[in-house]
Amino acid sequence: MHVDKETDSSALLGRNLTVGLLDHLGKAIVTGFYDNKVFPTEAQLAEQYRVSRSVTREAVKMLTAKGLLTARPRQGTVIQATRQWNLLDKDVLRWLLERKFSLQLLRQFTELRVSIEPKAAELAANNATYDDLQRMKAAFDRMVLADGGEGDPTQADIDFHVSILYASGNPFYYQFQEMIRTALTTSISFTTRVNGVTPNIEAHENIMKPIFDRDARRAYDAMHLIVNDVLTVIYEQEAQNRLKG
Repeated sequence: MHVDKETDSSALLGRNLTVGLLDHLGKAIVTGFYDNKVFPTEAQLAEQYRVSRSVTREAVKMLTAKGLLTARPRQGTVIQATRQWNLLDKDVLRWLLERKFSLQLLRQFTELRVSIEPKAAELAANNATYDDLQRMKAAFDRMVLADGGEGDPTQADIDFHVSILYASGNPFYYQFQEMIRTALTTSISFTTRVNGVTPNIEAHENIMKPIFDRDARRAYDAMHLIVNDVLTVIYEQEAQNRLKG
């Protein structure tokens, strides 16, 4: 993450220097570049990235709002512990994808999914509008096409799950969409690598059908089954890793 002082800041950070610096520093923090290091002062950052103090001040302020940094008297700006980060922030989630794969992080993602998505499916069975159902069906149809080699299976799968959050009718559930997108991106990659399988079309159809039928209990159970299956694979992998020492 070293930056040559002769580097043109616009080439490194893009046209919006504040957003570019935010992204550059956020990614560096989350991926561990500053672990066991003193975080630079605003003056040092301004010199390093060849930007104004106002740009560095704003970027640091935004990172502080995301929970990554905090300013302490006589200590300057320091990096917060991971548990203090706003892990539902879309930028923080995106930066997490840049980290080395972590089975623990995937388990934590999936533990949250198993507590959110089944209830969202249950609510969708009760509350989904016609437009919600059409959005869900369109995402499912893209999954079917992708399974046959047309389109991106991962994106279609993610869109299907997010459509259910939206169809729940509860705006608080929809606020989890970025977390679900990030969790699924990691989860699908992991399960494909471990099991060598693509998303199960039938299992997803078993979620959609009861939602269309307004059968909340079946919708809950079907979603719980598919997410809990992922959790089981993770637990098994963690057990194998412990045996390997």
